[in-house]
Amino acid sequence: CDNRCAYCAIPSIRGPQRSRKIEDIIKEARDLAQSGVKELIVIAQDTTRYGTDIYKKQMLPELLYKLNDIDGIEWIRVLYCYPERIDDELIKAFSECDKVVKYIDIPMQHADKDILRKMHRAGSSESLTALVERLRDNVPGIVIRTTVMTGFPSETDEQFGVLLDFVKKTELDRLGCFEFCPEEGTEAASMDGQVPDDVKKKRGELIMQAQYDIFIKNNNKLTGRTFKVINDAYDAYKVIYIGRTYMDAPEIDSVVYYTCSESLQPGTFTDVLITDCEGYDLYGKAVEDK
Repeated sequence: CDNRCAYCAIPSIRGPQRSRKIEDIIKEARDLAQSGVKELIVIAQDTTRYGTDIYKKQMLPELLYKLNDIDGIEWIRVLYCYPERIDDELIKAFSECDKVVKYIDIPMQHADKDILRKMHRAGSSESLTALVERLRDNVPGIVIRTTVMTGFPSETDEQFGVLLDFVKKTELDRLGCFEFCPEEGTEAASMDGQVPDDVKKKRGELIMQAQYDIFIKNNNKLTGRTFKVINDAYDAYKVIYIGRTYMDAPEIDSVVYYTCSESLQPGTFTDVLITDCEGYDLYGKAVEDK
């Protein structure tokens, strides 16, 4: 990773970002498709920086167009896109590539400008809000996922309030919150103004409660709608399939529990009518079983 965030030890442990050649990635993707893989996940420590070292420009949009042309692949999911490098070209690729699911993971970390600068991150509440609006305007139905951090050194109640207001205002579809944890050897670990653990925890709880309310409100709107669902597993004890809509990344987000009269293999896509929601998860039945 070439980013030197004040709280992260990854660059010193793993070194700078090294992009793979685009033809190598395409070959691997074709091999995966031929072996039956249906969903590709494109990820790096900073996926939006892909190609800047070997091609001297951001190559993620071009990579997505090439992956989109591979027969057999049905979903392409992009994770870990830094907000300051999401440009019009990338947004256009999301809009035009039919296999690129309308889902993007953007690690925002905070919304207060001064805290972001101390983290060695770009952005502000205003710029991040504008990015969210631009994505939603240009890619209808896009699901935006992020992670934020509470208790970064010197974070005041007012600065935390900026973050909490941002979460409530933007109503992001998926959000994870972490309490700042000092990593040995990082700049943030030795900063003045370390926030007490109980304060970090309380702030994290307030963020997640706000996000839970947003999530449940959005989930309730899904009942009665039909979604394309990929089968990940089958629970023989409960006699139910476990899958995901385009809105959810594997092992990170929510799942759909659904019934189907047919025997489904992992990677099978089925149209599922959502009949109920419970907490973070959805329940439904295959459309052909109606």
